[in-house]
Amino acid sequence: MRRRTFTASVGAAAAAAAVTAGTLPAWAREEGGRGGDAYVWKNAAINGGGFVPGIVFNETEPGLIYARTDIGGCYRWQEDTRTWKPLLDWVGRDKWGWSGVVSMATDPVETDRVYAAVGTYTTDWDPNNGAVLYSDDKGETWGAAELPFKQGGNMPGRGMGERLVVNPADNAELYLGTPSGNGLWRSKDYGRTWAKVENFPNPGNFVVDPNNPYSADNQGVIWIDFDQIGGRIYVGVADPADPLYVSEDGGATWQAVPGAVEALGSADGNRTIPVQSAVDNTNGYLYIVTSHDPGPYNGAPASGAGGKIMRLATQTGEWTDITPTYNPRGGIPGFGGITVDRQNPGTLMAATRNNWHPDEILFRSTDSGATWSISWDYAEGQERHDRFVMDNSGSPWLSWNGEDQGHAYAVKHGWMIDALAIDPHDSDRIMWGTGATIWGTESLTQWDAQGELIGENEAGERVALPIEQFTVGVRAEGVEECAVLDLAAIGGTLVSAVGDVGGFVHTDLDRAEPMIDTDWSTGTSVDFAQADPDLVVGTGNVHGDEKGHVGVSTDRGKTWRNTARVEGVPGSGHGGTVAITADGSAIVWSPSDTEVTPVYSTDLGETWQPVEGLPAGAKIRSDRVKASVLYSFAAGRFYRSTDGGKTFADTGATGLPSGAVEDFRAVPGRKNHVWLAGRGDETEGIGGGMWRSKDGGATWKRIAAFETAESVGFGKAARHSGYPTVYTSAERDGKAGIYRSTDGGNRWTRINDDDHQWAWSGSAITGDPQVYGRVYLTTNGRGIIYGDIA
Repeated sequence: MRRRTFTASVGAAAAAAAVTAGTLPAWAREEGGRGGDAYVWKNAAINGGGFVPGIVFNETEPGLIYARTDIGGCYRWQEDTRTWKPLLDWVGRDKWGWSGVVSMATDPVETDRVYAAVGTYTTDWDPNNGAVLYSDDKGETWGAAELPFKQGGNMPGRGMGERLVVNPADNAELYLGTPSGNGLWRSKDYGRTWAKVENFPNPGNFVVDPNNPYSADNQGVIWIDFDQIGGRIYVGVADPADPLYVSEDGGATWQAVPGAVEALGSADGNRTIPVQSAVDNTNGYLYIVTSHDPGPYNGAPASGAGGKIMRLATQTGEWTDITPTYNPRGGIPGFGGITVDRQNPGTLMAATRNNWHPDEILFRSTDSGATWSISWDYAEGQERHDRFVMDNSGSPWLSWNGEDQGHAYAVKHGWMIDALAIDPHDSDRIMWGTGATIWGTESLTQWDAQGELIGENEAGERVALPIEQFTVGVRAEGVEECAVLDLAAIGGTLVSAVGDVGGFVHTDLDRAEPMIDTDWSTGTSVDFAQADPDLVVGTGNVHGDEKGHVGVSTDRGKTWRNTARVEGVPGSGHGGTVAITADGSAIVWSPSDTEVTPVYSTDLGETWQPVEGLPAGAKIRSDRVKASVLYSFAAGRFYRSTDGGKTFADTGATGLPSGAVEDFRAVPGRKNHVWLAGRGDETEGIGGGMWRSKDGGATWKRIAAFETAESVGFGKAARHSGYPTVYTSAERDGKAGIYRSTDGGNRWTRINDDDHQWAWSGSAITGDPQVYGRVYLTTNGRGIIYGDIA
């Protein structure tokens, strides 16, 4: 596969055939003849970067695998390239919640059919109800059956399930377990229409925290599984006093399973629920993992007993507790994923959930849970011993810029391991999802030949036994699910501020990079000195009170150092925005969510001084030409500094929305030129859209093309244009899209299409200063997207 670097040719004629610009309205025809350009869209490679709560193998077609993410859509595995293909990029801003996938089902009979239960929040954060999406071509195209309730792809419990299943005995029939007391639902027409199963007796009642809006929802009906020997349908419910139901007549009637309350509803006095299941249709066992919490965050309760693994003999009704009892670090904190090997009945695996330190544990049994072996162990006073080597070369940032610390490795098995799946066609292949990536191997059965990791010597001491390790590697290539907050395109280098993983510096867009080596938990803002682009700055949320929020690089992002802390700004958040003057002589930082006013530094962050004239939380940008000039916006007022950020003064500009400005940026090569994007303010009678100033923010002209704009950025000018190309993520005539102007904002064209919308892409946008037409944009769960003219 050809790598697309910053300097690679972008005139790929073959790609143009796959993308069409459509018929453009008159207002969209840019001067210069480039209005009809078709675009090819790709991701800058990060590989992962978020929670993968579900991995689903098709049971009858080898190599057909799907993965779901909590906010970034779902993916299909491509066996020939060992990469994942995104399937929901068509989801638009009006239905952005459909990018949160709470469950997936792949049809074992007609394998082209696949389904996704979507909806991001059960709270009012998501204005829309959920849906079940259905596809007859493996996710290439989709239909939607909208539901009369919300679903929680990014809510507590999103790794439980699967909540959506196809009945293997009648593949036109699907079941859906729902949250919020909505019960069990069923479709009899391949997911096209849905109805509540009125005679299902229990909608669940388990609530994590009734005092927290995010975790106060009833977890509901969690999963459905099929006993293909006896034709039974089992349903797990979030109710410690009534957790498991069965139907023996195809769903006509339902009964509580005898013994389920004692087996699943309590663990050493803790209320527990059945979070996942796996069925062995050869030996007649249903395996169920219980937990005191739906996850994916919380570890063990104070008692140390987080859950169990229970085995139900489906033909006799006998329950057996098969919970592993050994953990090198102490008690069992609870379990996440569970899976069975369909090629080797009696072989199953389970993962701890949030065994945090030093690492998660994978348990493996080859005798239906009677005995277990573990993925790593250590003897007292000895080094840790592992069955496999973790190869993170596919995502070098998975070391988190750390080093091994004794038993705690920098590169871990992961955490939040709810997705755990052995390939039903290949006992050597397993994949598991974590809070950051997908791990996998094609050498799994070597585990069984290794024997025990730790044994006893003649003196009765626990000692390590020699084994031949196999390799586990990243299997997330193509899964791009970061929430990206800011971008800076320097020319040959792209710097990003990214949620949860800090940020990255890309010099090759097809290569995943280590994360920026700062103390950021989430990067929030990046900038560079226009006249000296080797000087790069960024800011982000940090943990603790030891390092400063702002990071500085003097070598174009190759190496970084944290600046000094600013007195009065606590740790744990507050990244805000940062700007550096055009010549790099001063940095101005505005912390967010504090009462501390912005500060400036003239020694690259060694010391900070308070800025005069700005309120706390004001957004900061620098003029891209004039070194002494910076700009700021807060509460409807626009400010300007002419002394390198030491003091700011209100420009007196009027007509700007007070609280809904999403972004403003200064124009490269044009001193005093500033553009501002906003949603408008109905209470003040100010419409949204785009504003442009040519006098440093003193006066503004509203660009009439847009009702709403969320970001604005600039790139290389078109051949016959004297003004940098302008890009925005905005809404025109009710249609949200990515728009471009080559004539200073007089005329615009939408450059994306309905197949490429990425749910929401409004935090930041920028063009490339060296490649005409190339645009980079942020998404909330689909990573860094960039487009080139085909």
